[in-house]
Amino acid sequence: MMQPARDFLASRFGGRRDPVEYCATIVVRSAVTKLDALAIVALAVDAPVQQQRTTRPYVDLAEGAWVEIEIPKFGEPPPLAIDVYSTVSDDHARLQALTLLATLEAYTGWSIRPDFTV
Repeated sequence: MMQPARDFLASRFGGRRDPVEYCATIVVRSAVTKLDALAIVALAVDAPVQQQRTTRPYVDLAEGAWVEIEIPKFGEPPPLAIDVYSTVSDDHARLQALTLLATLEAYTGWSIRPDFTV
């Protein structure tokens, strides 16, 4: 039986193995900055922004999922990508993303679409 490369490398380099992260992205078609979007997500789900003033701030969601926000690259217009991560499964990440989408649309009036097949 073949050992996945990630497990092999982890066993060779200190035994550290990061959990697999599944990601489901929702796209906000409204103009909003990353900082504003993080603050709004935090308010909408009633959770604080974690690791503020770092390169990867995030907001925790229910059941081990969390949100990170991708900003458009320099000179690109919106949309803004909201990535919902989970260590549970791809389906869990998608369910949490769809739940967040509905919450944000009700809370903000933003136009949001999933960036995955529903």
